[in-house]
Amino acid sequence: MSSGITTDIANCRQLLHQGELVAIPTETVYGLAANIYDEAAIKKIFETKGRPLFNPLIVHIHDIGQLSKLAAHVPENALKLAEKFWPGPLTLILPKQDTISDLITAGKETVGIRMPNHPLTLELLKGLDFPVAAPSANPFTRVSPTSAQHVADYFGDTVTVLDGGPCTVGLESTIVGFDGETPIIYRKGGVPIEAIEQCVGAVKLVLKNEKAPEAPGMLLKHYSPRTKLILTDNLEKALSRTEFEKIGVLSFYTDDYPKATVVKVLSKSKSLEEAAKNLFDALHQLDTVGLEVIIAERLPDKGLGISINDRLERAGN
Repeated sequence: MSSGITTDIANCRQLLHQGELVAIPTETVYGLAANIYDEAAIKKIFETKGRPLFNPLIVHIHDIGQLSKLAAHVPENALKLAEKFWPGPLTLILPKQDTISDLITAGKETVGIRMPNHPLTLELLKGLDFPVAAPSANPFTRVSPTSAQHVADYFGDTVTVLDGGPCTVGLESTIVGFDGETPIIYRKGGVPIEAIEQCVGAVKLVLKNEKAPEAPGMLLKHYSPRTKLILTDNLEKALSRTEFEKIGVLSFYTDDYPKATVVKVLSKSKSLEEAAKNLFDALHQLDTVGLEVIIAERLPDKGLGISINDRLERAGN
């Protein structure tokens, strides 16, 4: 097999057909993909990531018509959300067909499905006769990758990476399941909760489950740099109180923190979309410069700010 960073879609297709893993670009983060009907390949995902088998995977498709082969039932509100937000950063948790491996669903009777919004990956998927399962292409609990280089930094030449450039959304998909027709949000992500509610009405929130998560991203510790991370509502106060000397600051919009060793600004224009896109890359950068601590600023609790704060809370656990 070949490995490393590539733009050769045909080669990536061949590797997937051969039961190998390929890291694929999406608008959210890079995913570690395998053929959903190849259990040995699916096991490789868990082994490569060090991911526990109780944490389910998301299946990626290229056409809404594939839903009937994967889901035993599609609620009307699920169809509404798919029609509005696909391709895009939305995963639907639906009752699974028996052909879906229990490895993918962690033994549950439901499966997470999404259609990624990235031209290279959609082209890759259209040339395969199977969908792929793809969690984020990083070791378990570590910061998600939003560039091909992030994946290569984690796995070296052991995983082939299809290079689709930097991810445009930068946060994992919002995950929505259903109790009848009532939507349940299991993970905050790239589609803001407000947008979900505008489409299908009020939603329930079920966001943490340590032992048997319904969906990825529900564990308390996740998205974590190796460097200690502290989340604060007041950067000035946190900096004045810290005992550390090598300090990284992750700020929403200003870099005026002279006590900090390094400052990363998510969006000087105060754009939550830009902040989301830059979040994981900023954490990757801060994690490589020998800091004792990263002090991160809580963002406004609205729109994508809610999803960003969720990631930062889990990164600090």
